Amino acid sequence: MLGIEFTVEDVARTRFALSPLWEVVASIRVLKGSDAEGMHRPWADEVRPRLAAAGADLAPLFDLVPVPTLTLPAFLGAPPTLSQPSLDVELAALRATPPERIDGSDGIPPARIDALRADPDRALGELADAVTAYWEIALAPYWPRILTLLEGDILYRARRLADGGAYRLFDDLDPGISWDDGTLRLAMRFCRGVRRLDGRGLLLNPSVFVWPRVFSLIGGPWQPTVRYPPRGIASLWTPTASAPSAALAAVLGRSRALLLGELAAPASTTDLARRTGLTPGGVSQHLTALRDARLVSAHRTGRTVLYARTRIAEALLAEQP
Repeated sequence: MLGIEFTVEDVARTRFALSPLWEVVASIRVLKGSDAEGMHRPWADEVRPRLAAAGADLAPLFDLVPVPTLTLPAFLGAPPTLSQPSLDVELAALRATPPERIDGSDGIPPARIDALRADPDRALGELADAVTAYWEIALAPYWPRILTLLEGDILYRARRLADGGAYRLFDDLDPGISWDDGTLRLAMRFCRGVRRLDGRGLLLNPSVFVWPRVFSLIGGPWQPTVRYPPRGIASLWTPTASAPSAALAAVLGRSRALLLGELAAPASTTDLARRTGLTPGGVSQHLTALRDARLVSAHRTGRTVLYARTRIAEALLAEQP
């Protein structure tokens, strides 16, 4: 059990943030077999063959994420200073990591850490390139859906805080987290004792791929951080195709509205043609128009281009009567 003691100043400085880079790290744990319950299996089954087909050198990244995971390199998952940084912002910070902050952990090849410390500019650049390649294949097509879930959790927590203060905020954060008499208690397997925040407050980071665990980062130069699974995660990978309303079809056209509805999960032109009965050429033309309107995005994985709904499209479909 880990206890985190709060002062009034700590409560005042507690905040939320999202981290695309942390989702990269946590999702690699899933691909390496940490998801024994199969929560993320639909995603993993889609992503693994795409990563294999792409043939990118991801070893500089995958070597740093051991499974089973006792600890992770803190510099690779450093808490963000912004509430919702882009991946580019986090990668810029990663590239600028001082050599003294490059830490290892059990299960990481010592040669990988030695290379990072010996020539950090080159090795951190290779690491950032590997993150970018992985992101484009494994997470970018799914990011609008993931982001919607994470932002929804933060909104829910904000309402809990407004309704009942810190007690209500932490009361249902996770079954392994409880709040009692100014102390946040976390049921941690590998971290025990009592820690003080010393006026720095706590960063709360909802994370899709940590489920069912909770991760903490209390030491070091960063703001103390707790990463926890968001509400509604059980429905994340089982979306159903959204049937477009007549009003939406009247604006976009029936075929384009139909394609948007089918993109509940990223798909290729060939997949969409097979599912909708439209010709591949027709699907391609409609997707180009939807992309120009910023309703879909395209992501290349090897020789295949996957199309995904953007957040604008997700919001548009969610507002349908």
